Parts: sequence; C-alpha cells; structure tokens
Amino acid sequence: MKLYLLRHAIADVRDPVKYPDDSLRPLTKEGKEKFQRICAGIARLRISFDLVVSSPYTRAYQTAEIFCDELKISKKNLILNENLTPFGDPQALFEEISAQYPNLSNLVCVGHEPYLSELIGSLLCGNAATSITMKKGGFCCLTLSKLDFVGYATLEWLLTPAQMIAMS
Repeated sequence: MKLYLLRHAIADVRDPVKYPDDSLRPLTKEGKEKFQRICAGIARLRISFDLVVSSPYTRAYQTAEIFCDELKISKKNLILNENLTPFGDPQALFEEISAQYPNLSNLVCVGHEPYLSELIGSLLCGNAATSITMKKGGFCCLTLSKLDFVGYATLEWLLTPAQMIAMS
C-alpha cells in the first residue's frame, strides 16, 4: 500500500492571546492560495486516493478540505482522527484505520510537525529521531507491505511545496 503524508499548509502564527487553544489556529489566506497551487502539482501525479485522514486541528482539516476539493475527492472519504494531532499515537492510528478500512491502497494522512517527520523516521528505520524535515504543505510517499507501525517502509519520494508548484 502507499501511505502519503501531508503537512498542513501555512497557518496563522502562534498567538496565545488570539488563539488560546492552538488547535483552532487556521490557515492564512496566503497559505490557502499557495496550497491550491501545490494541489495543482499533486494532480499532475495522477494518483487516486482511497481515504484522507486528517488531524482535527483547524489548520490540518482546512488543508485536507482543500486537498479533497482540488483533487476531486469526495468529502465522504475524508475523516478526522485524534491520533494525527501533535500528541497522537501513530500505532493506534494505523490500528484504527486498518480495522475500519482493511483494503486501502492509497491512504493520505494530513498532520503536523514534528509528528510526521518522526513517523517517517520510525517507518523507514525504526528511529523517530531520524533527521527528516517536512515543510508546510510538504508531501511524502511511502510504500508499506501493510499499514503496520512496526513494519519498515520504503521512501518513494518527499516533495517540497516549491517542487510541487513547479510541477503545476
């Protein structure tokens, strides 16, 4: 199966006065517009996606919605999962998805840093401290024999926003 990891687009700056609950911090207008251009590059890859799972944090969910809109993915294939939040449990995430959707071929998970980089490191070499950076709006493709946190993955590609915009 292919596991695609997508970091949320550019969000408003952290501000405990404006956003006492950081989970409510939204994307900026620039972030939304730039991510639409990123999606145009992703569309050029001609990949179909079975399911999009997003962190429920506003900035991730907004990114997932734009992703679905721009890539013509039905919103019924977009779900939220607490285990994609910055403090989520990736093993529990994979177990929940596998139990509910056992026949996935192409799964997209939309989340945050450093969670996504740590997940990539863990899946590639068993070490969450592996040095990987996902920029806002970055997109990664891993191949797994099955959706299993203990298995090793193969890195197919890790694209920056600039690379995806250049593809559009």
